[in-house]
Amino acid sequence: MMRTSRPPSTPPAGMLAPSTESSRTSPRPVDEQLFHQSTLTAARWTKVIGLLLITAIVSAFVCLQFGAAYIGLPQIFHVLFQGVAGSGELDTTATILLHVRLPRVFLGFLIGCCLASVGVALQALLRNPLADPYLLGVSSGAALGVSVAVLAGVGTTMLAASVLPICGFLGSLAALLVIYRLAASYDRLPVHSLLLAGVILNAIFSALIMFVTSIMDPNRSFGMMTWLMGSLTAPTYPGLLVFSLYLVVGLTLLLRQVRVLNIMAFGEESARSLGIDTERTKKYIFLVSALMTGAVVSVSGMIGFIGMVVPHAVRLIFGADHRLLLPAAALVGGAFLMIADTFARTFVSPSELPVGIMTALAGGPFFIYLLVWRKDQMS
Repeated sequence: MMRTSRPPSTPPAGMLAPSTESSRTSPRPVDEQLFHQSTLTAARWTKVIGLLLITAIVSAFVCLQFGAAYIGLPQIFHVLFQGVAGSGELDTTATILLHVRLPRVFLGFLIGCCLASVGVALQALLRNPLADPYLLGVSSGAALGVSVAVLAGVGTTMLAASVLPICGFLGSLAALLVIYRLAASYDRLPVHSLLLAGVILNAIFSALIMFVTSIMDPNRSFGMMTWLMGSLTAPTYPGLLVFSLYLVVGLTLLLRQVRVLNIMAFGEESARSLGIDTERTKKYIFLVSALMTGAVVSVSGMIGFIGMVVPHAVRLIFGADHRLLLPAAALVGGAFLMIADTFARTFVSPSELPVGIMTALAGGPFFIYLLVWRKDQMS
């Protein structure tokens, strides 16, 4: 009976070997799914950008509702239709919506787009996720130009709305020329020297700004400190049009470099081996980023953390391909600043907080998160 008993039901070990080996070599369904999700296709690009664009539009309409007085969505659509059609005189609600909230929300979106896109470009250029548009010292130069103009009495004239941005832009250009001159003394533009020059200029310009502010009239000094913390004021539509055209051109110039940024993110040696003129690329991106940052600071003051927080957060969600990362970060940055500005002007209504406070409160904890929990990936 022992000879006729059936063998154990468990198959021999040799029969399991082929299936075990195949399970090691063949990709798992989860890995395959993650691979396809990380691959950038035209359909995925369209889906992500379309979703973010819709989110930004919805956020804009939500932000238009809140302020010193609440305006419902039906009334917003009615006022917008009335304004486009040009029929009838505008009442108080329509005036507030069309001449105060709408240009301010649109300005916040443009500035957020600019800061986030510049942050993406600089993080790829410097290969550092903590890079920020304000590291280059251009923002401090623009702030110093405005401070000197206010000290000279420009802020009390009728031309202040148009002269102050020009003074800030001239200050940013001066900082740009100093940094570029320092960088031009090298045959190859070293990233560490660029960062060091920006940090030193930031320290010098910040000290000069504090000196200029300290000798101002107390009333103007308070307004100057508020502006330095970041402030969005409703611009006129002609000024908003000029500013938007300027930023659209800068964003377009950065979008033309997305493929180069993908390669530069892996290091300069890899980029040079592929035939890319790394020195020309670094100077090009640096110039465009500096001019965009200077224009933003001359209009809105120093709004920090968007250029650092938004690109890194978008990179964690959508990946590091700059063909998707740069436009996605621009849309997220625009929506983020619109929402932050809405909180700033409604949190202590009827008073307003500088929007830079809100962005710092959101960006500060995230910055600590980057330093502590993700230090291995940033080293």
